Amino acid sequence: MDERWLVGVDVGGTSIKIAFINLVGDIIHSWEIATDKREKGRYIPIDIARSIDKKLNELDQAKSKLIGIGAPGPVNVQDGSIEVAVNLGWRNFPLQDILERETSLPVVVDNDANIAAIGEMWRGAGKGAKNLICVTLGTGVGGGIIVNGEIVHGVNGAGGEIGHITAVPKNGALCNCGKTGCLETVASATGIARLALEELTSTNKLGKLMDSYTMHQTVTSKLVFDAANEGDETAKQVIDQVVFYLGLALANLANGLNPEKIVVGGGVSKAGHTLLKPLKEQFAQFTFSRVAQGVELVIATLGNDAGVVGGAWLAKERLMNKLQVR
Repeated sequence: MDERWLVGVDVGGTSIKIAFINLVGDIIHSWEIATDKREKGRYIPIDIARSIDKKLNELDQAKSKLIGIGAPGPVNVQDGSIEVAVNLGWRNFPLQDILERETSLPVVVDNDANIAAIGEMWRGAGKGAKNLICVTLGTGVGGGIIVNGEIVHGVNGAGGEIGHITAVPKNGALCNCGKTGCLETVASATGIARLALEELTSTNKLGKLMDSYTMHQTVTSKLVFDAANEGDETAKQVIDQVVFYLGLALANLANGLNPEKIVVGGGVSKAGHTLLKPLKEQFAQFTFSRVAQGVELVIATLGNDAGVVGGAWLAKERLMNKLQVR
């Protein structure tokens, strides 16, 4: 085993995932710590550093590691600072500087959706592809775009914001970003639940989904997909709306990028074939034929490990670049 382990870190709103990973992408040891958002998240990098030190001591490992970390929000890839991460309380937060100071280790930072995309490219559903789009359907909608093996950051770090493609041009729902009609408002878990609730309260249709709503007084994306699997017509109508918007957005991206794979991840992707089959149909409807011939839509395979694996890949690339300079 190579002593030069990589450290992958994925910062979330409720927990932080950390893993020691070797140079070929195998997870040696992984764990989680709670996200301490007190005082605008100032303790988060300190907690990460202490947790890494503690785990290294437990495993009797030297501190000759490199850290790759993903964090929510736009990232300045030049200095590893976070422009804004609302759910963590960060604004112009110098994450890389603080973490390097606290750990005395080299650190590289990128957006959390970007590192998830990298993880899927390296060891997941996108393995072998150098041109791919990764979309994560969770509480929100995130994304990462990889061209020739490199993440697309754009001019100021906001590349790959797939969730904020306008999906509903008129009379769309308000998004957390301040716009209306973003893809996130109709293809995220919360967006799907909202569409289902609107459908149920406006139609009074009987069925599995209405029964679940009456019983629980709430609707979730999982309930929608479960009801659709049992033949519920209202649930099917909601899914038809979702895959229409998502298929159109992904097709337009694919027409511009001509990717080899589109990887769909996040909690909503657990619906599997119930999501993927109609999504492929809508995607094909809007995709240029030549593009459609070269692309494959697949469900992500790394799950919650995508971020830490992608973070480790970032650290590995930094190591390789340093060796080349020498």
